[in-house]
Amino acid sequence: MTTVKTLLGLPGLRLRPRAGVELLDRPVTRIYVTELSDPGRYLSAGELVLSGLLWWREPGDADPFVAALARSGAAALAASGADSGGIPDDVVDACVRHRIPLLEVPPDLSFSVITEQVVLALAAASDRARKRLLAAADAPVETLLERASAEFGLPCWVLSALGRVVAGTAPLPVPVADVVRRYAGKEPGSLTVVPVEGRHAVPWLIAVGGPLSTAQAELAEELAGLVGVTRARAPRPGVELPGDVRVVALRTEGTDESQDVLRDLLPEGILLESTGDTSYAATSTWPAGAAAELSTVEPLLRAKRILCGVSDPAPRGSARETARYTLEVAAGRPGRVSVVAAGEVDAHELLLAGAPAGLRAALRRRVLGPLLDYDAEQHTDLVHTVRVFLECSGSPTRAAKALHVHVNTLRYRIGRAGELLGTDLTEFTGQLDVYLALRAGDQAG
Repeated sequence: MTTVKTLLGLPGLRLRPRAGVELLDRPVTRIYVTELSDPGRYLSAGELVLSGLLWWREPGDADPFVAALARSGAAALAASGADSGGIPDDVVDACVRHRIPLLEVPPDLSFSVITEQVVLALAAASDRARKRLLAAADAPVETLLERASAEFGLPCWVLSALGRVVAGTAPLPVPVADVVRRYAGKEPGSLTVVPVEGRHAVPWLIAVGGPLSTAQAELAEELAGLVGVTRARAPRPGVELPGDVRVVALRTEGTDESQDVLRDLLPEGILLESTGDTSYAATSTWPAGAAAELSTVEPLLRAKRILCGVSDPAPRGSARETARYTLEVAAGRPGRVSVVAAGEVDAHELLLAGAPAGLRAALRRRVLGPLLDYDAEQHTDLVHTVRVFLECSGSPTRAAKALHVHVNTLRYRIGRAGELLGTDLTEFTGQLDVYLALRAGDQAG
């Protein structure tokens, strides 16, 4: 890494520090020559700003100029004061005040010589940094990040697009989901983000805690390639799961991305099977934020929808069946991402989800057929009345209130519906059959 102190040691430049000697470890990423009184819009972090101070006329002129350098994160100011009898005290004071290292350029030294020497130093440093990084090519991701962070002078992270920090050299200053969202939308942010190379459905991203120079950006690309190789060759951990496990069923509608998504969602899980767009995995732990993680990665996938069903802890065989049923419940719910855990679903809903669609439709027709036909012929809505009545636990008073009708009207309608169905809707057995038929229609839809 090239620092301000490095430039002081370049042969032939004879640069002399005039302010900010305690800040000479700042990294230098490029050089920029200017004589503008306010160059702020053209500056970027890490630049060595070279100026002949032609913009300076009187005390007070230095503060706006140096303040612009400070706001941009410039590494230092290298100035020549030949035309004004040396660097004015006003410039020195402004650099002290805004904490910008100030280097005095000898009056007989051409700016072109300085530029050439600095560019060569940056190129040599970049080549050395690349070689040091490649020397760690076989190291774990954590080691690669530590090497890269030292070269950049900035913290680094590897992020999964599911919203997870895979590795990092410091706490991430923003939520992973925000980084992924900005990356997906090509929006600018405070971090530099580079995609990790590879053919995985769930991308990994390299995030660096600040802007990068051209040479540093090339090094970040190199890092992304090395992390991609490390990810591809990493073995799946040998996991010992207890007798009772959760089984997760995941479907990526219209694509074959389910296996990659499930592997990244459950890095400690065991893949059980994968067929087409649906995969199953067993795990001892289920991430509480799985729905949010799947929603984070969804914009980066090709799938029309992401559906996920999760069993309760149980022996593997029965847990798999429960996961299959909850997956079908998830498929019946709205949204591009639908996650359903068994504990959220009533027992009858799980049973109906496990029944073939044709059987559910036949059950609905068998039990509710006369009522459906009557509603169609008479333009009534007795099916809805019966549903509300049953969802109010068979209470005429509550159902009448929910439907905004008189309780006697409600009783008449329920009696008429019972006659058409051939069942007593005030008895539990009749209520159960009709309610299951109504919910079977929901599942079929």
